[in-house]
Amino acid sequence: MSELKWWQRGVIYQIYPRSFQDSNGDGIGDLPGIAARLGYITALGADAVWISPIYPSPMADFGYDVANYCDIDPMFGTLAEFQQLVDHAHRLGLEVLLDFVPNHT
Repeated sequence: MSELKWWQRGVIYQIYPRSFQDSNGDGIGDLPGIAARLGYITALGADAVWISPIYPSPMADFGYDVANYCDIDPMFGTLAEFQQLVDHAHRLGLEVLLDFVPNHT
């Protein structure tokens, strides 16, 4: 019997960024806020985080109406902050999944 892949056996913690953790006091959760909580998520036993859309969007559908899959909406942060989040997650042994929602676009 072959060994299961991490995504077949792992615990995945989904994050809706807008309401997860606000790091700058503007009332909207953001990438630095997510990064600040990755240690807690790891302590819960998660193997990965699944982040709901953080791409630029007109926000008519709360981010699911993606305008650009190659960037980060400024309300959530920057590409550099996203890279820092991914690097931090990997140091903690977490995989990072991004919600891909082409049927909403």
